[in-house]
Amino acid sequence: MAVPLQSPSPCDNKMSCDSLWWGADLVTLRDGRYSIIENGAIAVKDGKILWIGPYAQCPDFDAAQRTDFGGGIITPGFIDCHTHLVFGGDRSGEFEQRLNGVSYADIAAQGGGILSTVNATREATQQQLIDQAAFRLQPLLAEGVTCVEIKSGYGLSVESELKMLQAIRALGSTQQVEVKATCLAAHAIPPEYQGRADDYIDLICETLLPQVAAASLADAVDAFCEHLAFSPQQVERVFNKAKSLGLPVKLHAEQLSALHGSTLAARHAALSADHLEYATESDVQAMAASGTVAVLLPGAYYLLRETQCPPIALFRRHGVAMALASDANPGTSPALSLRLMLNMACTLFRMTPEEALAGITYHGAKALGLQQTHGSLEINKVADFVHWPLARPAELVYWLGGQLPCTVIYRGEIRL
Repeated sequence: MAVPLQSPSPCDNKMSCDSLWWGADLVTLRDGRYSIIENGAIAVKDGKILWIGPYAQCPDFDAAQRTDFGGGIITPGFIDCHTHLVFGGDRSGEFEQRLNGVSYADIAAQGGGILSTVNATREATQQQLIDQAAFRLQPLLAEGVTCVEIKSGYGLSVESELKMLQAIRALGSTQQVEVKATCLAAHAIPPEYQGRADDYIDLICETLLPQVAAASLADAVDAFCEHLAFSPQQVERVFNKAKSLGLPVKLHAEQLSALHGSTLAARHAALSADHLEYATESDVQAMAASGTVAVLLPGAYYLLRETQCPPIALFRRHGVAMALASDANPGTSPALSLRLMLNMACTLFRMTPEEALAGITYHGAKALGLQQTHGSLEINKVADFVHWPLARPAELVYWLGGQLPCTVIYRGEIRL
């Protein structure tokens, strides 16, 4: 654990900073590589990194707080760039039913599936949604997450989608974590709009999104492009409206089939396209040209027992940035450990530990449009970092289960 040391008396000829941290190897993740600085030091001022480099080259700072970690490694704070943490109820009973041989169709006929979450979310108060999401968020924070994206998408009505987004904003103001909100109203067809998907898209575009933008309730707009959700043509309408309101877009694409949603996302300069098990080489080339990040979600792949892996080799060949996320949600990825996703990405998708760690730092930041301020340890970036009493970064990927001890520094201060 970190041991704060007594700071020296102020001296007028010294450079000043709020805090100085040293005594560990810095895994900076600059440019998406480990980029290790052995026995490094970080000076922080006003919540940002003022200086970083080898401790032996550190200026003689006048620091209000000085901390010697005495070994270990320091990484950037983890970024979970795709979650659905805000929702009502839970679906553990359905999980048990499936394992006992009950089909998805039978569960849906009993009122289960995503519509059970929609009903529970609609019935929950905003405060109940906040409290339940905060409970789910704590395990992520405990293992080094300092930035998290949370989507709406279980309200599927103007009133309930706004309630979800307000709950997400409230989490950002009450928890010690950077929270980015995404409007995912085009997640599924509401029960009252069955057979009228275009009418629901009209509601999103003409009524909901203008209210979301006017109240600054979302940082991006997402949609689910799939046979069981929305067509590329319907998604494009949502994207056009979002862009007219100044909101960036992202997309659930190619999870279950190849509809070339990721190409659509790339054409709209989307921040990311997510899942991507069925992405083709033409999709990957389009993403490479637009700079759209591939967000890979091994938790859903694992729970659904999928067999089609995302095209990792194609992403590498064409230089598409690969991010990783928990996809924490009640139905297909009840995952509350981003570190577990590191191991799953390596064992299931054959990513390297370096690629996986970059996926929850450097590339995770890019998937949220935060690459200028987050995701790596560099001067002028936000001072979010984590000390681990480990010998090498691959250990973060190697250990299964449990919580590794760590000290989380959030905006330049130890998060308690």
